[in-house]
Amino acid sequence: MELISPGLIAALMIVVIGVLIVAKGLVIVRQSEVMVIERLGSFNRVLESGINIIVPFIDQPRAITMIRYRKMGDEYHPITSSETRIDRRETVMDFPGQPVVTTDNVTVNINGALYYQVIDPKRAVYEVENMSQAVEVLAKTTLRSVVGKMELDKLFESRAEVNNEIQAAMEEAASKWGVKISRVEVQDIAMPEEVESAMRLQMAAERKRRATVTEAEGEKAAAIAMAQGQRESAILNAQGDKESAILRAQGEQESIKLVLSAIGDSEENKRTVVGYLLGQSYIKALPTMAQEGERVFVPYESSALLGSMGMFREMAGSPEEALTKAGERRGLAGGMLGASAGE
Repeated sequence: MELISPGLIAALMIVVIGVLIVAKGLVIVRQSEVMVIERLGSFNRVLESGINIIVPFIDQPRAITMIRYRKMGDEYHPITSSETRIDRRETVMDFPGQPVVTTDNVTVNINGALYYQVIDPKRAVYEVENMSQAVEVLAKTTLRSVVGKMELDKLFESRAEVNNEIQAAMEEAASKWGVKISRVEVQDIAMPEEVESAMRLQMAAERKRRATVTEAEGEKAAAIAMAQGQRESAILNAQGDKESAILRAQGEQESIKLVLSAIGDSEENKRTVVGYLLGQSYIKALPTMAQEGERVFVPYESSALLGSMGMFREMAGSPEEALTKAGERRGLAGGMLGASAGE
């Protein structure tokens, strides 16, 4: 059996070393990831996704420190890791609640979530010592600064405004680190029990006040509508009374004219007709007067009215007869005129 020659062993060692060097020089970067490469301690380039070739033992990836929180029960525990591959996808940081004092001296515990994205890996590595920790501290301090300018009621009413102000305040500082702040969300706001009880009482009182105001407004609207209806009804009744009075007056006027035209329009006849009409009205009112009491007092002037009515009947009978006679006279006159015209 022949021994392996030293030349063959050396060749095999060279091949193995070459394969190791080639394997070490090939770097595969996954999608949405990048690597910051340093050559002899200084920045060289950023490796994008795909197959990349580096010089082994000379080009080395620069690691970045990341802090992530893991929720265990009601507490958040930070987990620190050193990673050579930088994720360029949008990352969420759910940092634990922070005590914040509002302008009305109420201490609340606010839990928030921060969405950020690494857009410049070189700055994220070289411009800040711990990028994730810097973003977290910046978010907490900005949150205290923004919320500290608001009252407690304003904080609950304008969460969107708080989120926008925090994001706007963080964008300038985070852009220096190659980080883009996508959005900030205030998740939970925990208050002391005494403050929460006071807010419940205030809410109940406010609802009761609104109910009272609504009921009062309804009663007011109903009273106004009823008053308007009564007003319109009174106006219509008055207009009806007015029109009926006018029609009665016009009818009496026409009847007087017809009676006067039948018996003559002398002053004596006018007074007789007026007395007769007044007597008729008086006689119509007697039954009503008798119903309102046990005794009826007839004024002295009623005898004169009754005498006028008797005189009128003696002269021309009843007004109906006078109107009949007037019609007969008009018919007779028309016949005479027609006979003369025929001759």
